[in-house]
Amino acid sequence: MTPADALRTLRARRRNYSLAQPFYHSAEAYKLDLANIFYRDWIFAGHDCEIANPGDYFTFSIGDYAIIVNRDEAGRVRAHHNSCRHRGYKLCDAAKGNVKRRFVCPYHQWSYDLDGNLARTRGMGDDFDASKFGLKPVHAESVGGWIFVCVADTAPDFAAFRATIEPYFAPYDLTNAKVAFEYRIVEKGNWKLVMENNRECYHCSGSHPELCRVFPEAPVATAGPVAGDDSDTGHIADFVAHWEAKGLPGQFKIADNNQYRIMRMPFLGEARSMTMSGEPAVTKRLGRAPATENCGDVLLYHYPSTWNHVTADHALSFRCLPLSATETELTTKWLVPKDAVEGRDYDLQTLTEVWKATNAQDMALVERNAEGIRSPAYEPGPYSPIHETGVIQFVDWYCGSLVERLGGRTKKLQAAE
Repeated sequence: MTPADALRTLRARRRNYSLAQPFYHSAEAYKLDLANIFYRDWIFAGHDCEIANPGDYFTFSIGDYAIIVNRDEAGRVRAHHNSCRHRGYKLCDAAKGNVKRRFVCPYHQWSYDLDGNLARTRGMGDDFDASKFGLKPVHAESVGGWIFVCVADTAPDFAAFRATIEPYFAPYDLTNAKVAFEYRIVEKGNWKLVMENNRECYHCSGSHPELCRVFPEAPVATAGPVAGDDSDTGHIADFVAHWEAKGLPGQFKIADNNQYRIMRMPFLGEARSMTMSGEPAVTKRLGRAPATENCGDVLLYHYPSTWNHVTADHALSFRCLPLSATETELTTKWLVPKDAVEGRDYDLQTLTEVWKATNAQDMALVERNAEGIRSPAYEPGPYSPIHETGVIQFVDWYCGSLVERLGGRTKKLQAAE
């Protein structure tokens, strides 16, 4: 699939229909996604609390870009390409760690300060200018305890996203949380199938018995207000108004181009957390979240790489990254108050069992979906205008962004009827 082929196909897509087959499995479409989406947008990396102290770092990759995220001596979040400026050796191989003062390349011992400046070499001659060989920087921003990076030369504006998200996360003091548990799975399906599956709960009642004990299946839970489905609108509006009066933002907000959205949703019945019982998994609270009332779940989506849940006692982050046209890495992290003690203040099974089960179920759904799409008989099908509005938002963002970046004229692609 050439860029010209992709443009023609996207422009011919029927409104509110799924994508043409190549976008879900072809190597050429995968390369287009990397070059025009993942290498140009802000990508969720991890959490401030993972690099709480100077010298703390973690590593991950976006396509072919290996990245180090660390905290420098001044306490700032930094990101650099994980490649020594001498001969390109991968500087850090560990997933996370701490360096006392400098990053030292294991190959020839070039060393770099925590801000990326080249600090020491040997045998390079008197005319060598070390100031020209610091680690190449990656754009990095932190908001509410969540770190995003961008490998583009010029990063998109971050200010609007920060202004939207920060008030929702601030009450939970997530910079002072800690990661209680994390795990990584590789799903045998295109990253867009992983995201589409998560953007609707049309499938939830038949697939997610654990999640459905506390999380509403109503379309508003993943899409925001939905025309034609008013069953829960009044209840949610009252719930949001109640908590906004107490200083916890909750209104549904979405970016003009659909790239990110955030809202507060109530749990079902008397539930107060995303656990099998509905009771909190952690006895302590995040920030100033209430101890007894149901303040619900703050849901954040930011395309192309993350969705998140923040509750009174714990938070969950999900990082979705493509590994190939048909493989997607999903990393899930559970955050709890940093002074919470495992075995005393929380139990890992209680904390993780709902989303461990849900992730496994979603992986099976995505992989079977991918198998069906590989059939020569596949053709795009219609999304539900009631239950799959969130999917429509995501696909519209993806198509509009790709068309614009491949040379189309408009950001928002007008699909064919």
